[in-house]
This record gives sequence, structure tokens and C-alpha cells, in this order.
Amino acid sequence: MPAQRRKITYRPRNIPCTSPGCLLKFSTVSGLKRHLNTHTTPGSHSRPGSPHQLDNLDDGIHTPPPQLNTPGLSVLGESTPRSPSLVPPLASQSSTVEDTRQHEHLDDIPNHANHDTSSETSPHILKHPYLDGTPCDADGYDLEPTNPRPVHEPVADYKPFNNRTEFELADFFYREAQLSGKKLDKLMDLLAAYYGDDIPPPFANSHDLHNAIDAISAGEVPWQSFTISYSGTKPAANVPQWMEDEYTVWYRCPRQLLINQIGNRSFAQEMDWAPKRVYRRGLKREYEDFMSGNWAWEEADRIAVDPSTHGAALCPVILGSDKTTVSVATGQNEYYPAYISNGMVSNGARRAHRDAVSLFAFLAIPKTDRQHETDPLFRKFRRQLFHTALHHILEPLRCGMETPEVVRCADDNYRRIVWSLGPYIADYPEQVLLSGIVQGWCPRCTAPSSNLDGDGYGRRSHIHTNTLLKAFDTKTLWDDYGIVSDIVPFTVGFPRADIHQLLAPDLLHQVIKGTFKDHLVTWLEEYLVLEHGKAGAAVIMADIDRRIAAVPNFPGLRRFPQGRGFKQWTGDDSKALMKVWLPAIAGHVPGQMVRAFAAFLEFCYLVRCDVINEDTLTEIDNALSRYHKERTIFETAGVRMDGFSLPRQHSLKHYCHVIQQFGAPNGLCSSITESKHIKAVKQPWRRSNRYKALGQMLLAAVRVKFDTHDMLDTPAVPLHMGHSEGDDARAVNPSAEDEDGEAVDGDIEAEVLLSKTPVRKVPRDVCGLAEYLSVPRLEEFMRRFLFEQLHPDNDPLAVSLNDCPPIMSKVYLYPSASAMFCAPSDHSGVQGMRRERIRSVMEWHGGDPRHDCVFLTKDTRLPGFRGLYVVRVHAFLSFKWCQTMYPCALVSWFLPIGDSPCSDTGMWMVRPEYERGTGARVMSVVHTDSMVHGAHLIGMAGREYLPSNISHTDSLDIFRGFYVNKYADHHSHTIAY
Repeated sequence: MPAQRRKITYRPRNIPCTSPGCLLKFSTVSGLKRHLNTHTTPGSHSRPGSPHQLDNLDDGIHTPPPQLNTPGLSVLGESTPRSPSLVPPLASQSSTVEDTRQHEHLDDIPNHANHDTSSETSPHILKHPYLDGTPCDADGYDLEPTNPRPVHEPVADYKPFNNRTEFELADFFYREAQLSGKKLDKLMDLLAAYYGDDIPPPFANSHDLHNAIDAISAGEVPWQSFTISYSGTKPAANVPQWMEDEYTVWYRCPRQLLINQIGNRSFAQEMDWAPKRVYRRGLKREYEDFMSGNWAWEEADRIAVDPSTHGAALCPVILGSDKTTVSVATGQNEYYPAYISNGMVSNGARRAHRDAVSLFAFLAIPKTDRQHETDPLFRKFRRQLFHTALHHILEPLRCGMETPEVVRCADDNYRRIVWSLGPYIADYPEQVLLSGIVQGWCPRCTAPSSNLDGDGYGRRSHIHTNTLLKAFDTKTLWDDYGIVSDIVPFTVGFPRADIHQLLAPDLLHQVIKGTFKDHLVTWLEEYLVLEHGKAGAAVIMADIDRRIAAVPNFPGLRRFPQGRGFKQWTGDDSKALMKVWLPAIAGHVPGQMVRAFAAFLEFCYLVRCDVINEDTLTEIDNALSRYHKERTIFETAGVRMDGFSLPRQHSLKHYCHVIQQFGAPNGLCSSITESKHIKAVKQPWRRSNRYKALGQMLLAAVRVKFDTHDMLDTPAVPLHMGHSEGDDARAVNPSAEDEDGEAVDGDIEAEVLLSKTPVRKVPRDVCGLAEYLSVPRLEEFMRRFLFEQLHPDNDPLAVSLNDCPPIMSKVYLYPSASAMFCAPSDHSGVQGMRRERIRSVMEWHGGDPRHDCVFLTKDTRLPGFRGLYVVRVHAFLSFKWCQTMYPCALVSWFLPIGDSPCSDTGMWMVRPEYERGTGARVMSVVHTDSMVHGAHLIGMAGREYLPSNISHTDSLDIFRGFYVNKYADHHSHTIAY
């Protein structure tokens, strides 16, 4: 007889985990118990140890290493009351030398400024004494500290949806699953057939769903439009079409969008209500979020000249635009999107795309035929249309730039907000357009295009430009000063705004795609052709490709199976290639060329840090100096005979200054707007009916609105009690474990946890598992590990194996472990948290084995790699002893090569450790608590050519030495320097 289907009763996932910080929910009590038993290890501590490494300790005793902790920042408090007799300090004139450090010390701070001096590792935070964001009532009067905070009004319903479930379904169908119209229609037909005539499907068809989405109004700002046309002198005959056309600009009110962002309660702990100065470690200045930079403080000084603004909150308006892929959204190249954010929100929230960045306009791009493309009149009109449109769209903010307006904030308090135009995120071509300069010149300083790397040139400004406009003719301005005389920037006329000072650093186009991809990689290929001819260069480049293809897997690291020979590079391609480039070229090019790449990568990773202090600024300067020194090899080798007067490379000289002005650059990078464009425009358009294709943005807005009013905190399904204790297979989400790395929310210390489900159909006893893993000494390793845990003051290798306790319980094998840690410079959640999965499996996706490498804590008192071990994980295990669960791992060890990094690549080098006599790999069992983070090793090929049949899965087995890749991600760069 055919097998009968076993009907499974539906059980909602509504039993929350009781562990602090865990957000998982379970369908049964037994599923929750298994989760708690697996991931709770009371009283267990670990220390890594290699039998041979124990001999290297001075005292012969292996002591447990301290746990790796990430120090947290203290929360800003409310400022002290202001004295009305105090006169606010005026902003000092900016120096023309941009690398001048401004060291503000605590001794120089007035008594009325706030600061916390609790400890050396805690931040000392000074808030602006006048624009300190004092809470007020709805009428703008300051509140006393004892006054109760206003209570937000609850949303009455889920309109335009009938209920919570209907909204969740629409959100899942359209935004998460991204179902096409045809698939939605088929799904609704299937649901109608399944439930019969008595229960209709949630939506009649895809059109019904799109109509519901288009009807969303909660949290959304309506779109408006205006038209711009040419109004100048026209020729008597043969008038060009562009002079007759009207150009429509679509936009949303920027003021209301900013008010929505400021009032988003999910950002309540991610907002700075006042400019601040942060000091740490010997009172050294730190730069992180935008409000920690000098620009916000100096802007507050300028505003505070008016005593009526005291107690208000400064809201910098951050703008950005990107026209590269707009044709996907509009079907033509007639518009391109512009985005708006606010400087109060943290960099992490802005990078996490949690509605801290909003699409606010589609700007028009005039088109004409080839006959008029080079017409100076048309080119002027096209440039000025851009500025005119932006100026008109931002006009609603003007009134609030001088007179504060009362706005309800994310923490439910009212504050008096003062708007100010802040940084503009744009790539170099758009910076040229924004600043009204000639292509090839710097939009920030007056260095001539022929000598951009020269010294002694001052900064550009509206005042400087206006002075030159009065003194020189158009041709002189163009040729000698790089100024387009007939362009009026959109910032002219807005209070305190100067576009030359507001151009944000562009990590993506200036550093990653510009200097690395467009310049350095191209120059290297040209060098190989000059040195070895086309045929010889092709052979070397083919080997470089094989080296790149042989790089082992690592969480979040894109692989290049065919090397770097792809036709069109994206920003993600460049970022991924940067991480593996140095080992690939080492041995094929001169050491000076490798050092040039290494110095540039060091600069790149330093400026992309989430927190930058005064020491980091010095390191950035040093890395840039080394790069400028080492890159001269491209000049002497005949690749760059004309020198290095390149705008994107010249912009690197300004980075220390803009970091001091705007905080860490990763909060203002154009990759934020490009990513927003994909999610806000391109993806919804592809799934929509091509009419009002703003569905994903609207769904996101209404979800934020519901979440803000605590309408999505409880499960969407009814809460049922009395679940059975039976086995629940749905307590495991296998798809979640398929991802190697992901951004997560949370604010916990670093931890490594075994995967939720052990490997099935493998032996559970230690002897059977030893045979399955082909590790005959597994029982010995585990017994010595257990002895070490029970007797941490004794050397487990100094006792007989008979004195080590036997492993009596079941031993479980796991396919992976997840490392959760704070890595705000990488792709992470709002609080900077990231989770990466460390794999150890016999078959990876049905193919070869995969055994990842990790860092273990060695000595937290030693800096960087000197305080770490590198091991390779051969199995993740767990077992019980006296009711205590011990999560652990079978690992093999690596030894460092030398006592310093490689002089060319700047990377540490390691080699596998072997037992004396037998030649077997040194192995042992360590506790997962000793694991810090995944380690990425890349084989050292030197001058040898790799065989064409080498696989990345064999890489960790065939090389005799490895580079410890500190560029695998920013967290590796921080801990493996």
C-alpha cells in the first residue's frame, strides 16, 4: 500500500525564548527547552591550548585567557541649564591648511558644558552649551526636568488594510517574497479553491493588492510636481526642441520627510539632539556619528549668535543623488533620484537603511539631439536646471533655518528644531555639477588641475568665487581658476550654506572604484604589458586569476571562480577584489608595487572605520604618505609618465579634514544612496504594474508607523496555550543557516554559539564519532579538554590519560557555529552588530568538505595578532558532564612565521603545526568561548605558478604557508593588524 501522509497540526511560533537578548520564538515547550539546553553553558570557561605551544610559556602553566569584550559608550545625559547672560562663542575662521589638528582638551571646556569622566575607556562627551536640544512643550516652552514626557497617540487601525494579518500578508507578498503579478494571481486562485466559497482569499488578485498599497497614507508624504522650461532668448528660426520642452520634476516635501524621520520612535536611542565632542583614552578626540564632527559644532555656534535659538536642536539636512540606474524605474533616462536624511541619526542607522534615508525627488535631465549636445547654451541650461530644481524643492526648509519650529521627536519629546543644509553625497561628476567648477579641478580647494597634489592652496567658497567673478572674465575664470561663471549653486541664498564646504567624502567612487579599480589595477596591467609584453602579461594575469579563484571561502566574501576577468565592475566587485588582491600579485610584481597597494588598502580601511580618533588620523596621514611614496614606481616604470594629478586621488588629501568636519565617512558614502535606490525604486518597479510604483517604500513607511505605535510587537497569529511536549521540526530554520554572514540587531558582547541543530544520522558516542571523523585520538583530545575545564590550574598534558575523566554522555556533532560581534564598519544592524557563520562540514553544498579557520584568544594584553592564535575547525561538538553542557571544537593549529608581518603586504604569515616524529597535524579540543572571529587564510604562492586544476576547497591543505588576511573584513583588520 502507498505510504499514508502524516498530517501535522499547525502550531504558531509564539513561545519566546527566556534568554536575555534572544529574539527567537518556538512552537512547543520542548523546542524551547532544547534551545536553552544547547546554548546555555553555565559555569563553563575555556582556554585554547596546543601541546607544542604549552612548552613556549615561561612558567609552564597555561592560564585561561580573558574574555574578549567590546567596551560600550555611555549614554548622553541632558545638558545643564544655560545662563542667559552667557554669550555664545563665534565660529573661528577656518584654516587654509586642512591637515591642522584641532585638539580641544577638557581643561579648556567651560564649566557649563557637560562631560562624563567616569573611566579611561568610557567616552567623555561634551554637548554644545547653547543648541543642546532641550525638550519643550507643544508651544515651544522649555520643560522642567521633572515634567512628564508626552505620550504618543495610538493608531486606531491598520488602514488601508482591514486588519494586522492582511497587512502582514501584503508586506510578505510584495516586499519580502517579491511575488510577481502572475504568481500573486495564481496564489489567490489556489487559496480560493482551497477554502471554498465561504472564505474569500485575502486579496482578489494582484490588482487588488496594488490598489491597497497605493492607498497607503500612514507615514507617507505625497508626491508633487512642477515643471521647468527654458525662458531665455530663442533663435528666430529652427528653435531647438529642448527650448520648447517642459521638464517635470517630481518631489516630496523635504520638511515633512525630515519630521517623519525625527519622529520615528525606532531611532529613539540612535539620535543626537545636540552637537557633541567625544574624547577617550587620554582625552583624545573621537569622530563617529555626524554630530561628533566640527561642522555641527561650528554651525551651532553660528546659529547661537541669535539668543532666541538657545535650547533648540540643530538638524543638519543631508542630501544625495545618483542617476546611474534610473532608467529601470522610469523606462527612460529623463529623471534621476535624490535622497534626504538628517544628521541627528547615527551612522549605523543610516547605513542599515531603516528609513533614515528617504527618496524625496526625481530630478529632470534635459535631452537633445547630437547637433545641440555640445551647444554651450544647452549645457548651461542643463546644469542650471539641476540647481533651480533643488533650490525650489528645499524652499520649505528656509523658514526653519532661522526661526526654530517645534517638532515631535523619536523619544516622544517636543523640541525646537533649526534646519541647516548639511553634506551632499555625490560622486565626482556630480560634485563638479554641484560646485560649478570645470571637470578636472577640485571642488573643495583651489589647486590647479595641472598640479592637484601641490601644497599651499586654499579652500573654495562662495565668497572666494564671487570675488573672482567680479575681477575676471569668463575665459580667465575657466582656464585659470576652474570656475564655470554662469552657474549659480543651489546653496546660494540659503542661510549659512556653502556647497564647497558641504561636499561629503565619497568612499565608493573616490577610493574603492576610483583609485583602486580605475587607477591601480589598470596601472598594474599596463606595467605587466610594458615589462613582459602582451603574451607574457597574459600568462601572469592568468596566474593572478587562478590565485584569486583559489581563495578559500569566508563569510561575506564574494568568490571569483574565473578570477577578475569580468567585463563590468560594480562597487561590490571592487570591494571584494580588494580583500584578496595583495596575495594574488605578491611575487609577480616588484615589492614597491605591492607596498603601494598595501599602503592604499591601509588608507582605505582606516578611513572606512566606524570610529576614528586622533591616532587614526595620524595613521591615515602616514598611510597616504607611504602610498604617495610607493606609487612613484608607476611613474618610473613608464606607466604614469604625466604624473598623478587626478581629482579622485587628489580627494584623498582632504579626508582627514572632512572626517574632522563630518565624522566617520562611512555614514555619508554614496553606497548608501545606491543601495537605497535598488530597494526603493528598482525592485518595486520590476514587480509592480508600472503604475504608481512606490509600493515598497509605502509598505516600509506604514510598517514603521505601526511598529512605532507598538502594533507589531505581539505575534500576528492568536496566542494558544498548552502546547504538547512533542518534537517540533519547525523549531529549526535551515534556510537561516545557509547564509554565512548577516546584519543583526542587538547590543550584546561578542559570543560564539553552536548551530541550533546537530548533524543527524551520525554516531553519538565518542568512539563511533572518532571513526566517522577519521580522528582516532578524538577521545584523548576530549578527555584532556574536560580535565582542563575541571582543573584550569593544571596542565592536561602533564597527567596520565587515565587521570582524565571519561566521556560518558552523548557527543553531538554540529555543522557550524555563529559568531556574533560588534562590527559597525561592516554590513551590520543599527547597533553595529553582525553575525557570521563558521562552517565545518563533510560536504559543502553536496561537494567537497569545508572547514573554516578562526581566531582564538591568546593574551588580551598583547596587541592585534600577537594576542591571537589561528586554528582550523575540523568539527564542532558538545557533550555533558555533571549536567553542564560543554560546547567545543576539534581544531588543528597554525604557527606564526616570524615575529612581524610581511614587509610588502603588511600581513602576518602562518604555517601549519606538525607533531615531531609522526608529522601529523597538531590537534586538540578547545571551548567555543575562546573563539573570537573567523580567520581568513590565503596561500602564499610567491613566484610559483598555480596549476589550472587547483580548487579553493583544497587551498588550506596544499600551501605550506599562508597570509592572515586582515582585509577580509573591517573586524579582521581591527584585530589582526
